[in-house]
Amino acid sequence: MKHILMTEDDLDFGGILKQYLELAGFQVTWKFHGQDALAYLKQDTADICVLDVMMPVMDGFTLADQVLAIYPAMPFVFLTARNQKEDRLKGLRLGADDYIVKPFEAEELVLRIKNILARSKQAEALLPDILLLGQYKFDYQSLLLIHKSGNIRLTEKEALLLRYFYLNKNRLIKREEVLLQIWKSDDYFSGRSLDVFVSKLRKYLLEDDRIVIETVRGVGFEFKFNEL
Repeated sequence: MKHILMTEDDLDFGGILKQYLELAGFQVTWKFHGQDALAYLKQDTADICVLDVMMPVMDGFTLADQVLAIYPAMPFVFLTARNQKEDRLKGLRLGADDYIVKPFEAEELVLRIKNILARSKQAEALLPDILLLGQYKFDYQSLLLIHKSGNIRLTEKEALLLRYFYLNKNRLIKREEVLLQIWKSDDYFSGRSLDVFVSKLRKYLLEDDRIVIETVRGVGFEFKFNEL
């Protein structure tokens, strides 16, 4: 069952929409404003966000920007009562997968959500089983880091972290983003654990000097990989 995080401050409309989405086979978490939704995503996750634009406390655009800082690949749909070109362009620039103007047919929203989730699943399926990292081959399913000097059996969390770094290579990855994606928590103990795992990955990848995991103090990491 796919999980939708929905934000909507109109109690009547939100209640009807939540009920319809649940009847369509989705699990729905409903939050009334952006700050509650953001707090939820710092503790848990969802498969897609359906965000009302005009909300008190934190509007949908600001929320989407904050969500993408934590979950860069999170698909999301904006719902708005305003059919203004500037708003649509702003939503699309933020990376929205869709932008739906109220009033709309709930059935149309369901179909659009299903199409977005299907595209996301197809994109993930296109990832090869074995990722090439210079002198290394990374078999994520088998938890193996393969090198001519010998294979290293990774723990599940080591494999998750290496895969996340690989998928976000050559960009600044915020520390909070990594913690919430892999550890599902950004507390002190999770942070210490992350530092240990990063040190282990550095040791595992020492045989190829084209691969560098750089710590950006106070911000996060850069997984630098020169494929040439």
